Amino acid sequence: MATLEKIRSKGVLLIVVIGVALLSFIIGDFLTQGSTFFNKSRETVAEINGEKINIADYQDLLDQITVFQKYETGQQNIDEQTMQQLKAFVWDQLVREKILLAEAEKMGLTVSKEELSDQLIGNNIHPMIQQRRFFADESGRFSRAMLLQFLNFKDDDPTDYQMQEVLNEYKKLWIFLEKTVKYSLLQEKYNVLISNSVVVNNLQAKANFEANAKNVAVKYLVKPYFSVPDTEFTVTNKEIKERYNSQISRYRQEPNASINFVSFNIQPQEYDFTEAEKFINELKNEFAKTEDVVELVNMNSDIPYTGRNYTEKSIPVHYKDFAFSGKKGDVAGPLFVNSTYTMARIMETGIMLPDSVKLRHIFLLSTEEAKADSIIRAIRNGANFGELAKKYSAVKQTAENNGEIGWIMDGDQALDKDILRDAFAKRVNEVFTFKNAQGTQIIQIMEKTAPRKKVKLAILERGVIASSKTQGIIFNEAKRFAAGLKAADFDSIAKQHNYIVRQANEIYQSNENVLNIPQSRQVVRWVFENSKGTVSDVFECEKELMVAVITDVNKSKYRSIDKVANQIRSEIIRDKKAEKIIQEITGKISSGVTLESLASNMDLEVRSAENINFGSYQFGMEGFEPAVIGKAVSQELNQLSAPVKGNAGVFVLYNYDVQQNEATFDLVSEKQNLASRFRYSLPNIIMMDMRTKAEVTDNRLNFY
Repeated sequence: MATLEKIRSKGVLLIVVIGVALLSFIIGDFLTQGSTFFNKSRETVAEINGEKINIADYQDLLDQITVFQKYETGQQNIDEQTMQQLKAFVWDQLVREKILLAEAEKMGLTVSKEELSDQLIGNNIHPMIQQRRFFADESGRFSRAMLLQFLNFKDDDPTDYQMQEVLNEYKKLWIFLEKTVKYSLLQEKYNVLISNSVVVNNLQAKANFEANAKNVAVKYLVKPYFSVPDTEFTVTNKEIKERYNSQISRYRQEPNASINFVSFNIQPQEYDFTEAEKFINELKNEFAKTEDVVELVNMNSDIPYTGRNYTEKSIPVHYKDFAFSGKKGDVAGPLFVNSTYTMARIMETGIMLPDSVKLRHIFLLSTEEAKADSIIRAIRNGANFGELAKKYSAVKQTAENNGEIGWIMDGDQALDKDILRDAFAKRVNEVFTFKNAQGTQIIQIMEKTAPRKKVKLAILERGVIASSKTQGIIFNEAKRFAAGLKAADFDSIAKQHNYIVRQANEIYQSNENVLNIPQSRQVVRWVFENSKGTVSDVFECEKELMVAVITDVNKSKYRSIDKVANQIRSEIIRDKKAEKIIQEITGKISSGVTLESLASNMDLEVRSAENINFGSYQFGMEGFEPAVIGKAVSQELNQLSAPVKGNAGVFVLYNYDVQQNEATFDLVSEKQNLASRFRYSLPNIIMMDMRTKAEVTDNRLNFY
């Protein structure tokens, strides 16, 4: 990582292109390549439509995406949550890749070397390459020169171990990008081929036009299902069983299990607070007197020294009065704030700086540096900076915008500290230079915000955490609870000790954690390695310990009838309510009855819904009601409808207005619009359908 930043040579501006671009472009097949480089074992992490995936290949894919994430965000350390997201993403993409590759092979779809080269380093650079921050110039825009420097450097011979490590990461990164682009192109070809198979006939176009040409305005009443008590209805086990069998496909499931567990939070105790207070008090005198405050802070504080300039708004509130009324060298604290012992020392006062400055620049490559002095003289003599930037600057993206970089914030970590210092210290319109290995940059300050009073503080913080002594006490408590514990006694013994028993239902093999408890993947593995009624030993899950008992194991392809009986019962009751309400309303509708009189008789409110057509997604304020929309659009004007069974209740409708779209039916245009809609959604629909039907065996639990 350090070598990559060295290549960038501390440019003027690094606009970080962070994001989830990889979620949009990763289609690469990382698993059918590279047999030369990997020692193929017989361990299978997955089987997708009969193709076995080797654990070594899968891990290599995960490593490549991890490297990409590090360079994309600029963070060497990836937290557990992000790592879990990467693992889940890798698995999802792996299944999609295999499905796509199989379909592409059937169709004869390929990506040629020429196509791939053009998208990687040619005239049509793919967005996956263009949008990477590590190929950006000082203005934050894509630079072909940066790309070429990267490619040349990754093939260098290493001079030491550290360089070897960096080069290994570079190669993984480029393999990732290359194959991502390759299979992104393959996906695009597949999508185009599928989309071009869409044909809209004249009848479809006419029907679509008419569905949207007629808009009705409706008055209606609705008797909601919740207005009728559930207790009025009985549902037999036979009815539930018949409904279950008739719609069993709704209850498809993956193997899952459920547990009850007790957790023991690892929280600091009184001893830990005493030790933390003692630690910071022992540093107080040295903190106040040392000449090397920065080293002391960086060696002992939970947060490093950054040299930040604080304003009255940005400074920690407990230091505000001290910082802006004290003098250089004054010390405040130790204080105890939010479970943290903290103290501060004033490093510099009387700072008057703006919060941001607007800059523009001219970037001269090392071969053009001799022109710098004459360009600076021209600027100071009144020459047009923008015209000079367009003529001489090597950064074309900013040159086209008269050299403008934009606004830079005080303390911007992406900006070289020397540039930052000069930019905020010098006057508006003043010109200064910055030289590095890439060349010389002529920088001019265009604007500044108003100066504000600021102060520089060194803050030493020590948060109170559970010590090893405390952790040992809590661990022994959890161990005593788990010792000899039987499933039948789990809840009662927990109650005797005033422990709270928690539930985690329907845990799946793909779950990275149990109820978002960090580092609890080990519990998931244990669940699927054991049977119902098994009691665990103590699991150590970062900030808490767990003792669990398996309460249920489901290996069936479908959820059991017991699991869904309540849901089915509610659905049957709703249907019976609908029947009763329909009978009630039908008995009240007679010749001459109006919607208003019917509403009054039933103590209901008359409501209205306008601009309803067959393309509507909801009915007025009632939400998704397709049956009601269909009835409203199809019935005659000024006619009271029969009761309509909806999702929320039973409706009665009265159409009081119909508006016809005056637009003339254009067969060609209508067919094009309808085809575009189908083409946009069809590839994804097909992919999702193939994903559902794919035969996938997930063995990740054996390895992770």
